Amino acid sequence: MENIWENHKLSIFAVAALLIGLMSSVVVVPETEQAVVIRTGEPLYTINRFRPDKPFGETGAGVRLVVPFIDRVERVDKRVLALDMEPQQVLSSDQQRLQVDAYARFRIIDPVKMVQSAGTSDGVRQQLEPILTSVLRQELGRRTFAAMLTAERGTAMSNIRRKLDEQAREYGAQVIDVRIKRTDLPEGTPLDSAFTRMETDRQREAATLRAQGQKNAQIIRAEADARAAQIYAQSYGKDPGFYDFYRAMQSYDQTFGKAAPGEVKGESSIILSPDNEYLRQFRGGR
Repeated sequence: MENIWENHKLSIFAVAALLIGLMSSVVVVPETEQAVVIRTGEPLYTINRFRPDKPFGETGAGVRLVVPFIDRVERVDKRVLALDMEPQQVLSSDQQRLQVDAYARFRIIDPVKMVQSAGTSDGVRQQLEPILTSVLRQELGRRTFAAMLTAERGTAMSNIRRKLDEQAREYGAQVIDVRIKRTDLPEGTPLDSAFTRMETDRQREAATLRAQGQKNAQIIRAEADARAAQIYAQSYGKDPGFYDFYRAMQSYDQTFGKAAPGEVKGESSIILSPDNEYLRQFRGGR
C-alpha cells in the first residue's frame, strides 16, 4: 500500500509539473496588444507586431508557445496612447507669457526597440514628455500671441509633431498628432499688464493711422484745389472779358446785394463817382 501511495504521489507531482510547464509555455496575445519574447535578456521575436501595410483583419494575435521558465514575454499596448503635458508658461516672440496646455498621441511601432530603449510604454511617456515641452517652447517662442489665434497655429502644430516624431522613433514610437488644448495669458498682474500693453499698442496704432489719414486728406485736398485752379485758369483764359465781367458781378453782389437769410447786412453807405473804375462794368465795361 505504501508503494502504491508513493507511486500516486509521484504521478500527481508529475501531472502538476506538466500542467505548470504547459501553462508557462502558452501565451495568449489579444488584438489590442503586441508582445516581445525575451530570452536571457535579449529580444528574440515579436508577436502581433503593428504593421500598417497589413490588410484589415489580418493580425498575429492568438495563442503562441514559448519555452517555459526561460522565455519572458513583455506585453506592449498596440493602441494609440496619450501623452498629456503639464501646463507650461511659454514666452512668445512679442514677449507675452502664455499658459499653454498641450497633448500628443502616439503608438508603439517597434516594440523591440521600445523594450531596449525605454523598457515599457510608461518609459516612453517619460522620455517624450520633456521633449514635447522643449519643442513646444522653441516653436511657440518664434511666434506672436496673435499668430496663435490664426491659421498659423496649424503650421506650428505640424512642426511640433514632426520634430517630436523624429525623437520618438528612437524609442520605437510614432507620434500621430499634437494638439494645444488652451493658450491663455496668465492670471493676475501679468494678465492685467498684458492687457494694458495691448491697449497701448492699439491706441498707438490708431493714432498713427489717424495721422496718416489726415496727411493723405490734406494731400488730396491740395491736389484737388490745384487742379480746380488749373481748370478755372484754363477756362477763364479762353475769354478774359467774360472772366472780368463774372468777377465784377460777384463783387457787386457781395457789396450791394441783399442780406442772405439769417445774415444781417450793415447800414453803411458807399459814395462813388460815376466814372469810378470799380463801377466800370455798370457802364458796359468802358
